[in-house]
Amino acid sequence: MTQMLLNALLLALRAIRRNLMRSFLTVLGVVIGVAAVITMVTLGNGATRMVSDQISSLGSNLLILRPGQQLGPGRDSAGAQNFKLSDVDAIESQIPSLRAVAPVVGSKVTLVAGNQNWQSQVNGTTNAYLTTGNWTLAAGRSFEDDEESAGKAVCILGNTVRKQLFGNVSPIGNELRVKNFSCQVIGLLRAKGQGAMGQDQDDIVLMPVRTAQRRLIGNVTDVSMLMLSLRDGVSADPVMEQIRRLMRERRKLAEHMDDDFHVMDTKQIAETLSGTIRTMTGLLGAVAAVSLLVGGIGIMNIMLVSVTERTREIGIRLAIGALEHEVLLQFLIEAVVLSALGGLIGIALSLVVCLALTALMHMPFLFNPGINLLAFFFSALIGIVFGYMPARRAAGLDPIVALRFE
Repeated sequence: MTQMLLNALLLALRAIRRNLMRSFLTVLGVVIGVAAVITMVTLGNGATRMVSDQISSLGSNLLILRPGQQLGPGRDSAGAQNFKLSDVDAIESQIPSLRAVAPVVGSKVTLVAGNQNWQSQVNGTTNAYLTTGNWTLAAGRSFEDDEESAGKAVCILGNTVRKQLFGNVSPIGNELRVKNFSCQVIGLLRAKGQGAMGQDQDDIVLMPVRTAQRRLIGNVTDVSMLMLSLRDGVSADPVMEQIRRLMRERRKLAEHMDDDFHVMDTKQIAETLSGTIRTMTGLLGAVAAVSLLVGGIGIMNIMLVSVTERTREIGIRLAIGALEHEVLLQFLIEAVVLSALGGLIGIALSLVVCLALTALMHMPFLFNPGINLLAFFFSALIGIVFGYMPARRAAGLDPIVALRFE
């Protein structure tokens, strides 16, 4: 049996070698199909990982509390009152599952240092912002207690602001003009890079919340957002419900009234975005898999042509004693070799394309052995399915009729 399979394989390779160009064009559909499926799945996995990493970079087990009934563009915040600094104290004292609570009030303003200017987001907050946002300092220090309580004009710069205003010079100790007042740079945040929504996370300036309230916003009581970091191992849902009950009580909302605030878990965003990307990846992979079927039809077409061209050869083999199943096996193996060869070339092509695209799109390259093996298996299966009919036709030829064929 092994010798018969080996002989059939050698005959198949010889037949393929006789018509190299035709063989290549035959498997081109399989090559494109396999490469497209693997590329789509690999890029989808990379995009999912990138989104998850970028969401994680926003903060450690982060909850975001904002006025209004929903978050994002078009959120319904009209008429919803802002939070107060006293809300921060209440949350910290009554919800022990939180590691840190950071008030945030901010505005996008023009910054000036020397003869350089740059427009950036300036957030008034506390040192808790560094904890909730997973920020670390690359140089300098954080705010001191008296600076936060007195609202002194000090600030911490993101890496993009540092590059735009100070170049490669250390900004620590320099003065930075923010709107119509100057503040002293006391720290530099370690670079984070691009965020999940495409924004530059390093294009930011932090200052004490009281400083921003008094000098930027002109309102010494309101806070536009709270960032809350959960302790490790704490489930978000019960904590979100505790926050909801506390804020309804503090905002004096009657039972029949809807919440005029919204608590969001960033993990939910990551799961939603990742689920959407996985769905799109599946759809694109399914569309790409159609190319495999087209490639299989191409193999069947060429194998039928090959049977017609080699009718006399088949007749001679049958006449000198070859069995039908041996002829069937010969043509079936030839079809499988063609499709499997297309699968291997498609895998190699997909790796090159994926490496190039992931580098171009700045996303991680995640090699998935499972999808590569699955694509190769299906390419070989297509050879069996679409090669069977031509092989069956060849095996069923009448030797006498085949020998008369010109």
